Amino acid sequence: MGLNGLMFREGIMLRFAQTARIAPHRRDSEQRLADFNEIYAPMDPLSLHTQSERCAQCGVPFCQSGCPLDNNIPDWLNLAAQGQEREAWRLSAATNTLPEICGRICPQDRLCEGSCVPGQAGFGAITIGAVETALTEQAWNEGWISPIKPHVEHDHSVAIVGSGPAGLAAAASLRDAGFKVHIYERADRPGGLLTYGIPSFKLEKDVVMRRIDWLEKSGVVFHLNCEIGEDETLADLRQKYSAVLLASGVYGARKLNAPGASDKLVVPALDYLIGANRTGFGDTVADFDSGRLNAKDKHVVVIGGGDTAMDCVRTAMRQGAKNVTCLYRRDEKNMPGSAQELRNARDEGVEFMWLASPKAVHGKGDTPAEIKAVRMQLGAPMADGRAMPEEMPDSAFSLPSTMIIAALGFVPEDLPKIFDAPDLETTRWGTLATARSGFETSLARVYAAGDCLRGASLVVWAIREGRDAAAQIIHETLRKEIAA
Repeated sequence: MGLNGLMFREGIMLRFAQTARIAPHRRDSEQRLADFNEIYAPMDPLSLHTQSERCAQCGVPFCQSGCPLDNNIPDWLNLAAQGQEREAWRLSAATNTLPEICGRICPQDRLCEGSCVPGQAGFGAITIGAVETALTEQAWNEGWISPIKPHVEHDHSVAIVGSGPAGLAAAASLRDAGFKVHIYERADRPGGLLTYGIPSFKLEKDVVMRRIDWLEKSGVVFHLNCEIGEDETLADLRQKYSAVLLASGVYGARKLNAPGASDKLVVPALDYLIGANRTGFGDTVADFDSGRLNAKDKHVVVIGGGDTAMDCVRTAMRQGAKNVTCLYRRDEKNMPGSAQELRNARDEGVEFMWLASPKAVHGKGDTPAEIKAVRMQLGAPMADGRAMPEEMPDSAFSLPSTMIIAALGFVPEDLPKIFDAPDLETTRWGTLATARSGFETSLARVYAAGDCLRGASLVVWAIREGRDAAAQIIHETLRKEIAA
């Protein structure tokens, strides 16, 4: 017997040709622009089952190989279709510490759903992300999720630097193995970019805080407002703990390289998003109150074409901007951001100016006035297969802009300097260097995971690396204990 007394015959699957793909209800654009609440309603119980029944149960599950976590997607869709929600959730959670977060913010169109066979055959991909979210929300509501209780408690302890997705995933794995876990976070709230970088209309903050509370009740200790290198040194952590995991993310902003593009006239995307999220928490944000981080009544131009740019343009619309334009040097086909986020931004009134690149910023005092830009054309492919944008001659134009946000991506910070650890080796890209076979850095018992290792990437990849790094820490620590 499934939810609401509905009966589901075991083995009913392969309905992708008979049942249409139906995504969760999306609030009307005018309604959602009035607040920062999530735009998608939870999937209802009937849709949870009927959409799960659409799975083709492929012999080679490309959806699973398209997921960085290697989630057992066809298996838990089959269980959900049969009305076995608890077993489906349990299987989903076995490979993913944060399924309700991945279900909300993963770019499924580029990962699992993008690899779905029925989707590629023209029947519409299975709504994997929505089902994953619905199963986990039911698990919370039904009380299936309880604090971690390790079978064995060890004397070993691990310090994790950073409480973003890599740090949270690693903490859960380490606690499950019976290790004592302490997380050091430089911000005043845990969660990293989940808390301060991703807007609430994609990920409401009580969803993140619920997981933080779960980890605290599981025995994980959070040290907030703690800057490694100032309040504690990496050397201190290495003395106190059996191992240290660096999961501090990537926070350096790529700056706009154009005349006049000063810090006064151009706002970094992360500064803007952090300010918006802090005001959502009810914090006093001086730069928001002064207008620097507030788009209300302004002509806003966001430079960039990734997911961060989409977050910025959609935030500006909610803050009451007069108009919002996204300026991107390539065309729509070559933009790196999620196609779903692009559709949402368009629905909310954002204008897109493709094949255009800024050349200069003009302003008066601390207030920008316009961007000088040029039209671009796509040339020969680069090493990554994407076409090189080339400037078109005699194509200069001006774009009025009283707020300019640069969303050009992120670069690693100088962690050896910040952590006062000159022997901590980095790659030529500035990310932390590790042994080829794993996650240990040049410093013994110091490991790395997430963006500080991989470079700016997806939340799901950070979760994967946090989980895998924890597994290596557990294995090597216990192996040394046995050897001793």
